[in-house]
Amino acid sequence: MSIKKVVAVVAATAFLSAAGTTALLCYLVGIDGAKTESALRFLAAMRFIESRYVNEVDYNKLMDGAINGMVKSLGDPHSIYLDSKLYRQLTEHTEGVFGGIGVYMGFKDGRVQIVSVMEGTPGEKAGLKANDEILAVDGTKTADIQPEEVAMHIRGKVGTDVELLIGREGETEKSYTITRDNIKVTTAAGTMLDNNIGYIRISSFSENTAAEFKTAYEKLIGENMNSLIIDLRQNPGGLINSVVDVANIVAPKGLIVSMVRRDGSREEYFSENENKIYPMAVLIDGNSASASEILAGALKDDNAATIIGEKSFGKGSVQAVMPLFHEDALKLTIAKYYTPNGTSIDGVGVEPDITVTFDATQNKDNQLEKAKEILGATNES
Repeated sequence: MSIKKVVAVVAATAFLSAAGTTALLCYLVGIDGAKTESALRFLAAMRFIESRYVNEVDYNKLMDGAINGMVKSLGDPHSIYLDSKLYRQLTEHTEGVFGGIGVYMGFKDGRVQIVSVMEGTPGEKAGLKANDEILAVDGTKTADIQPEEVAMHIRGKVGTDVELLIGREGETEKSYTITRDNIKVTTAAGTMLDNNIGYIRISSFSENTAAEFKTAYEKLIGENMNSLIIDLRQNPGGLINSVVDVANIVAPKGLIVSMVRRDGSREEYFSENENKIYPMAVLIDGNSASASEILAGALKDDNAATIIGEKSFGKGSVQAVMPLFHEDALKLTIAKYYTPNGTSIDGVGVEPDITVTFDATQNKDNQLEKAKEILGATNES
């Protein structure tokens, strides 16, 4: 037998052995015949690249790319593969302290838009504004990467620079070089308005939000609050447990939100609150998303608050983060949110009870003034 034939036989034997092993593994984990064939296609492509590519192949990078490609094929802006760097940055963000520029972003219709800019942060000092569109980060067009990945690229080591290309309505595109800083997120703060109307602004829902909200809420009660405005405008959302904890403070006892998975199974969250429910107004706008929509939707369905402002963003999907084996993770959409009345938020948003378009030409906040008017009338009746 010639050397070429021997090599061919050895190669064929190796492939058949690998194919047999793959087929057995697929059977053991419950993958059917058609999926086994696809798994074999993947194995063949991987082995061909690994053995024949002109340069040495880094196996881990090969796998990272494969997982990343799978997630991108879903076409879901909220599902993303997190390499070790992105996973670490995500963890830092949910803990409430990270190196960044102090902006919240929303992802819709293929665009990355600034939802809000935190006070006293590098983003505010640089002149960034809500509704600015981020077109590129450090020269990489945002259209070329996953939307959720944009935030990860903007965060980084304190003291380093990030360059953003910004599009603003009515102006030419402009580049901003911003130095990252420690961003300590205070997400809930309150004050007393005229006529003993309490006001609490929630900028996002992080691990500390419920405790911050409770502190502000109890302080207002101690100052003889008779009604409450919760401001969720430009709030991009955050942690489900955080919004449930806040709802347990202000929402009446009952269902807050349901998470429904593909198979129809449900996970329900309830308020156990039996304390006094104050007359409430909730402010929302087109940048109120995710967890903020859950709170607004629950209070609306329970008739516990008057929702004022503009229709919310419509981000009603649930993401789970599954750690992998190289300090990386997979962030995947696994369910959708439904309000107590069974309404899906995703792609729809929460409709206000009273629509008030924000008027930037006025010296006063016309949406806030409407909330004060509504609660003032309630207090008098």
